[in-house]
Amino acid sequence: MISIRRAAAALVLMFATTTASAQDGRVEEHLTMPSQVLGKDVRYSLYLPPDFDTSKRAYPVIFLLHGGGSGEDTDWFRFGKIDVLLDDLIESGAMPPTIVVTPDGRRDEANRNNTYYMNDADGAFRWEDMFVQEFVPFIETTYRGIGTRDARGIAGLSMGGYGALAYSIRHPEMFVGASALSAAFRTDAQIVGLDQAGYDRRYGKAWGMGLVGEDRLNEPYRRYSVLDMVEDMPIENVEATAFYLDCGAEDEFFDGNALLHQKLRDKEVEHVFMIRPGGHDWDYWRTGAEGALLFLGSLFQQD
Repeated sequence: MISIRRAAAALVLMFATTTASAQDGRVEEHLTMPSQVLGKDVRYSLYLPPDFDTSKRAYPVIFLLHGGGSGEDTDWFRFGKIDVLLDDLIESGAMPPTIVVTPDGRRDEANRNNTYYMNDADGAFRWEDMFVQEFVPFIETTYRGIGTRDARGIAGLSMGGYGALAYSIRHPEMFVGASALSAAFRTDAQIVGLDQAGYDRRYGKAWGMGLVGEDRLNEPYRRYSVLDMVEDMPIENVEATAFYLDCGAEDEFFDGNALLHQKLRDKEVEHVFMIRPGGHDWDYWRTGAEGALLFLGSLFQQD
């Protein structure tokens, strides 16, 4: 079990030592990986640390997931400026040189239905299987990732925050830490109350199209609901990964994040839960990205 207090203490020290001077890493956008699971190419973008081309070393890897709606793999770089932040954190020594990769979580360019990084209920589109079986090994093999759990983290915002925590609990052998900004956790009551078009667009493929009211709270929903996972999964799954939760006080997903915090607290699962003023937007995510990254970097640097 990872000591969250130890990671949090390291986080405070790292904030204090971060400087603005940095060498430049490299961002590559709109790359592709052929997927047999999905029967199509999967797009991704990534950040390679400043010494990537001059060293032969292997690197920790953070898999960084974008949000739903119009989100795509370039968002964290174009709107979040995550590469500039990474340059500064690595140059200052606040976190080790790290590869950060952002897969495209859409099912297609039209993106009429969100994936939520889940497999479809009918098995027609298996994004989770692709990510676990193909994408993670491909990235770590192609770009000299260390390839071990203690050098692999996952993070995301909104839909991506949901995916980051869901994967860490469903696959406890994979990630040492998971950071979630404004994670899209809805309570049962909020799922039941969603308007029909909103439900079908967000969750219809994953849980069943056209479901109304409490019929939405079916077995596929329970299987993927992070709030249910904390209750139903073995406690070893829940405790295996270090969690960092950051949600704005005015965010539409605050209730779900607060409920998850309560469930983790009641089960005595160590985690970081932050509430800051703000809503569900890039102003919030840009200001939260440093803490989310430093949390994962502190775990990579532990003995």
